[in-house]
Parts: sequence; structure tokens; C-alpha cells
Amino acid sequence: MEEGGSTDSGGSDSSTSGSGGAQQRELERMAEVLVTGEQLRLRLHEEKVIKDRRHHLKTYPNCFVAKELIDWLIEHKEASDRETAIKLMQKLADRGIIHHVCDEHKEFKDVKLFYRFRKDDGTFPLDNEVKAFMRGQRLYEKLMSPENTLLQSREEEGVKYERTFMASEFLDWLVQEGEATTRQEAEQLCNRLMEHGIIQHVSNKHPFVDSNLLYQFRMNFRRRRRLMELLNEKSSSPQETHDSPFCLRKQSHDNRKSTSFMSVSPSKEIKIVSAVRRSSMSSCGSSGYFSSSPTLSSSPPVLCNPKSVLKRPVTSEELLTPGAPYARKTFTIVGDAVGWGFVVRGSKPCHIQAVDPSGPAAAAGMKVCQFVVSVNGLNVLHVDYRTVSNLILTGPRTIVMEVMEELEC
Repeated sequence: MEEGGSTDSGGSDSSTSGSGGAQQRELERMAEVLVTGEQLRLRLHEEKVIKDRRHHLKTYPNCFVAKELIDWLIEHKEASDRETAIKLMQKLADRGIIHHVCDEHKEFKDVKLFYRFRKDDGTFPLDNEVKAFMRGQRLYEKLMSPENTLLQSREEEGVKYERTFMASEFLDWLVQEGEATTRQEAEQLCNRLMEHGIIQHVSNKHPFVDSNLLYQFRMNFRRRRRLMELLNEKSSSPQETHDSPFCLRKQSHDNRKSTSFMSVSPSKEIKIVSAVRRSSMSSCGSSGYFSSSPTLSSSPPVLCNPKSVLKRPVTSEELLTPGAPYARKTFTIVGDAVGWGFVVRGSKPCHIQAVDPSGPAAAAGMKVCQFVVSVNGLNVLHVDYRTVSNLILTGPRTIVMEVMEELEC
């Protein structure tokens, strides 16, 4: 409501805003559940929890045993106990993401019953919201490929925003990629994406128009979601910023400071950029790590420089000084379906800024504040984190990293 607006007008706006806000929160919630479910599905396929199974001489393709899955969730610290695991899977069932293979059980049970992800049998319900979400996710993945340079750091009205695209260039790209046959059709697609909360103007001031205005995706589809987030029904969760930890990606950003971060939320969670095809994401604070549940916030990210986890600056020369209180360790980390699970920051030397507690790096023994010595046999003590990120990105899925950590006094 504008200053000086009438009482009647204000009341009407408030009602509409409240209704629209509730609908938007529901769309945000649905999107988070869809991404969480898809990340879990990929992990279960990779670890062969999902596979073809036989029962009474009949083969049920691409399914999992409920009891075995609950064991897996507890083993991988996705659930603290069996009751919690059941609640988590029931959330996915209620959203139509998983179902009993014969649809004879609506409740998820801790027994030897076969369940399946609907995406694996083609029964996933595709309403308008889901179609818009899946279209947006596909476009996001294409834009995040290392060959694509459409997403850039840009300024609008004196404010710098990360991972933006210019409306006119985006329309050209949509036509070029065959996502639309004409610019008019491409613009209609963008308006649908805005209506469903997939993209937004960087400062939320304008609808989508064919212009030089800047827009962003409102969520990071690659942030590693924790299943426990499904039980968090609060709508006032921390704002989504487009960079979260545990992904390694080629990115052109501000070169003024090698230790700069892409963005930070008001709660000072660290939102770090980093991988394309193998990304795993969460949120990390300067005192360690924790899980959060960012939503499709209407507030765009701005560049900030969150505090490093290091207590003091350390040089490469100090690490290599004979008798220095540092110990060398070597980790072999095999990336899973959503990433390796760590973030490097800093320069000469780089250090481990964040580690996903449920990721491959944590399982290998990696910890924050360790200094990166080498990646796959190549010494990286005298380069910055962008170079290290690129080495990991362009290398094999299995990486061997040598680190140094300070000895406890």
C-alpha cells in the first residue's frame, strides 16, 4: 500500500497479499520437497538401494524395500531413529513422490514392502505447478553448464547481483536452444516462470519484460537438501541466496578479493559458490556447520564477505617451515549423486571453509580449517580457491586431496 492510500484499498491489498503469500509459500514448499526427493532418488540409485526385485515370481523394477531404506537413512544420518525416518518418507508419499508398487498401502511402513519413486515408473503427477518447476529446473541446469556464460555478476541501480541474466539475452538464448520458437513465446514462458516463483527481477520491482533489466533464479536447485528439512513446516525460513556451499563450479565473479563470498543471509549463514554436474549443498556458519531450509525468497542476494573460519591468516611458507605444528593427511573422496560435500576458500594456501556432515568429504575425514596442499597429485599451495575449484571440476569423480591441519596443543 502506498503512503496516503485509502483504507478500503489498503484492506483489499492486504487480503490479496495474504492469499498470494500463502500460495507462494505453498509453491516454495512444493519445490523444496521435489528437489529433496529427487536428490534422494539419485543417491539411492547410485548406492543400489533402488533396483529390480522379485516377489512371488514377479519382478518389480526400480523399487526399494521400506525396511532396508529406513536402515539406510539411519546409517547415513538422514534420520535419527526409525520413527523419524518413517515420517520423512511419509512426507514424500503425501506429495506423490513415492508410492507402494501396487498402491495398496498409502502409509509408509517399516516392513518388507516394495515402494518406488513415481519418477521411476512414469506416474508422477504433472500439474501446472510441477510442469513449471521441472521446466525451470531444466533451464537452470542448462544455464549452469560450464560452457554457458549467460549468468553473470552485473549491476543494476548501483547494486551488484550474482548470477543474473539480462532479459533480452535470455530470450535470445531460449529461442537459440529450441526452448521457444519465437521471442514472443519465450517471453510468455518467462512470465509463467515468474508466476510460479521460479525467476524474479533482481530487486523484485518489475515484471518480466524484453529489456536490459536483470533477473535471477529464485532458488538453487543444487543445494544439498537434508531430509530432516521436510519436517520443518515453518514458512519463515532463512532466505534463499543463489550460492550455497558444497558445489564447485566455474564462475566469473568479483576479483577484488580472493576470499570474497558470493552472498550471505541475515543470519550470517555462509552461502558459497562452487560444481556443475556434481554439487552438494547446505549452509555453514563461521562456528561450524548446520542445516537450514532456504526457500524461494523474494529477496535477491548481494555480495558480502562473510568471516573466514580461520582464526588467523596462514602463509604457504609457514606451513612448509620445518618443525611447524602441522600434520599432513591424504583423503580419497568419491563424489556422490549430489557432490563431494566441501568448500574451499582463500588463496595461497586455500583452506576448507565448510564440510557437509552427510557428504563424502566428511566420511573421508575432511574437516574445516584444513589447508589444501595438493589435488590429484598437483601442488596447489600457491594458487587461489578458484583454481582449486576448477581442478576438481574438470577432474575425475574420485579426487585425492592432501591437506595440512594444525596440531592441537
